[in-house]
Amino acid sequence: MKKQKGLKTKIFCDSANIKVIKQMNKNPLVSGFTTNPSLMRFSGAKNYKNYAQKLLKICKKKPISFEVFADESKGMEKQAYEINSWGKNVYVKIPVTNTKGNFSGKVIKRLSDKGIKLNITAVYTAEQVIKIIKCVNKNSYTIISIFSGRMADVGKDPIPIIQKSVNITRKMKKIKILWASTREAYNYMQANNCNCAIITMPPKIIEKISKFGKSFKALTKDTVKTFYKDALDANFKIL
Repeated sequence: MKKQKGLKTKIFCDSANIKVIKQMNKNPLVSGFTTNPSLMRFSGAKNYKNYAQKLLKICKKKPISFEVFADESKGMEKQAYEINSWGKNVYVKIPVTNTKGNFSGKVIKRLSDKGIKLNITAVYTAEQVIKIIKCVNKNSYTIISIFSGRMADVGKDPIPIIQKSVNITRKMKKIKILWASTREAYNYMQANNCNCAIITMPPKIIEKISKFGKSFKALTKDTVKTFYKDALDANFKIL
């Protein structure tokens, strides 16, 4: 992506694939990483801790998030302390509620008061954001991940929620709003226009971001060339 005025939103890569982390860790567009248990599983992790530590040997400085997967408060807290011990650049992901819908506020408060860097995940509403910021220590680094893409998947517009959440946290320098579950490259522009601090996206979309600024003329030519080549390769005939 060419440097353009007004583009301030940081890009985090959403992946747990070792090869991808190696590649993206060298990419100047990428400022950090996010993972979750599903991504870890799909990437072939058998032992959660061992696999996470392999990733941390690659990603030594950029922030990277690892999620707890306990479903009750004591388990979440115990796992959070362990994950936090893995590295200074680690953010501990805590779901905003457990599987029963119970708010994780007490756990968030205890961990935040200890100075543990948190990434509060699976957030969907500004009301949840308000509840979260009442629990976090304003001197402790906190990311609030709003799942914009999943909202859009069910016909909900994420923009008003992102905008309201950014405004709510505007004066809280250590609390950052993150646009999560990105579906397309243009989401970057939407996140940036909302003054969202961070957007996390899969590698394929990051590759598309690198093409930002390409002219419509060039896009037309590339598209026509692609169709022409595919027709030739398929040996299509009309007459």
